Amino acid sequence: MYRVKSTVKNQEFDKLKVEKVVKTNTLEILSISLERDAIFPEHTSSADAQLLVLEGDIDFHIQGRTFYITEQQHFSFPKEIAHWVKANTNSKFLIIR
Repeated sequence: MYRVKSTVKNQEFDKLKVEKVVKTNTLEILSISLERDAIFPEHTSSADAQLLVLEGDIDFHIQGRTFYITEQQHFSFPKEIAHWVKANTNSKFLIIR
C-alpha cells in the first residue's frame, strides 16, 4: 500500500536518462537527469506541463526563447510546442503533466 522509492535520488548522470516515477490515467511524473552539456533533443509534450529543477541548472529553449532555470525553480509550458533542454551542470528535474 505505502512505498518509499529512491528513483530520483538514485538516477545517474549519463548523458540523458528519463524515468517514469508515476503514470496514471490523469497524471504523469517523469524524472530526468542530464549530464553537464548534454541535450534533451527537441520534442513536444502531449499535455500542458510543469518542470521543477531539483539539482543543477538548465537552459530551456522554446519558441526562439531561452529560459535559465536553476535549483528549486519551477517553469510551466504548454502542450504541443516544440522545445529542447541543455544542462549547464549535472542536472535533475521533474516533468509533471
